[in-house]
Amino acid sequence: MANSPSMKLTSVQELVKAAPPLSSIPLQFLQQTQTALSVPTPSAAEIPTVDYTLLASPGSGETELQKLHSACKDWGIFQVVNHGMNPEVTEKLRGEIEEFYELPLEWKMKYGVRAGDGEGYGGGKARANGIRDWGDRLYMTTNPIHLRRPHLLPELPPSLRDNLETYIQTLKTLASGLLGSMEEALEMEANEMAAKMDDGLQSVAIIYYPPCPQPELVLGFTPHSDATCITILSQVNGVGGLQVKTRAGSWVPVNILPNALVVLVGDILEVFSNGVYESAEHRVSVNPDKERISMAFFVNPKLEADIGPAASLVTKNPPCRFKTISTEQYFNNFFGRVLDRKTNLEALKIDN
Repeated sequence: MANSPSMKLTSVQELVKAAPPLSSIPLQFLQQTQTALSVPTPSAAEIPTVDYTLLASPGSGETELQKLHSACKDWGIFQVVNHGMNPEVTEKLRGEIEEFYELPLEWKMKYGVRAGDGEGYGGGKARANGIRDWGDRLYMTTNPIHLRRPHLLPELPPSLRDNLETYIQTLKTLASGLLGSMEEALEMEANEMAAKMDDGLQSVAIIYYPPCPQPELVLGFTPHSDATCITILSQVNGVGGLQVKTRAGSWVPVNILPNALVVLVGDILEVFSNGVYESAEHRVSVNPDKERISMAFFVNPKLEADIGPAASLVTKNPPCRFKTISTEQYFNNFFGRVLDRKTNLEALKIDN
């Protein structure tokens, strides 16, 4: 039963905790090719770092703005320091998240993914060829407020809910500031992108990656680019595993500075920028001895907005490289596909 590729799976964490310990990896988690699991070079270059305090300082942010611009063009990923997040809130939230994943399965299943809905708690998400990720996640819409599922964020344990709300508010402020700087760096017309992002769709995923006895055979998260405008990542318990694909095609481990946040350029921002910025393809490896917990905050346009290249950028640098599509249709298309590398973005490209 442990090796059946079609076995019903509720939680990878529970699979790992079960007695006796796993002697082999269930088939549904085994990656098909060793190429996909190639070990990144430890000496690879560090991802860029942006100091948000300097970026937001009037008269002294030009150098930091250029660093941000280069990071989005050349990497599609960077880490932010001095971002304004209260360390006490971060530490409290870490403890609350760890306590959530220590709850009995029957308690966590109160937040379980329901039929016909992708939000909630669940494990081992199936990807291309039916291969599952080695991880459990709690995924929830956070904005607009009226789109929140009533059985998820509002019903979380009170201290977790309150700390998460505080954390999210700071991330919203940070995201708005970063997007404003990106708009400036791209030389878009004022508020051209901000108008689409104001009170936009936002969501959070809290992901638990259990230890794996043979980590070279699985992936915590399949290679993909995010469908978002930007994603802000937190390495909750300090255990690494995030890897990014460089423009040269090699995988690089992301070594995150203490208390830094990681920002990923998503497919929507690549479209908005008409390809000046490129979304980052990334994946997650797992650890043989330690659990890893991460949190992703997804920042997107509002449902009424269109997703397409900014008119000011197409005028300056033709041709237009992507189709224009409504945000609602964009996400209907995205959730109708199996997550796999950059296939979502490829569907929007115009053959010039």
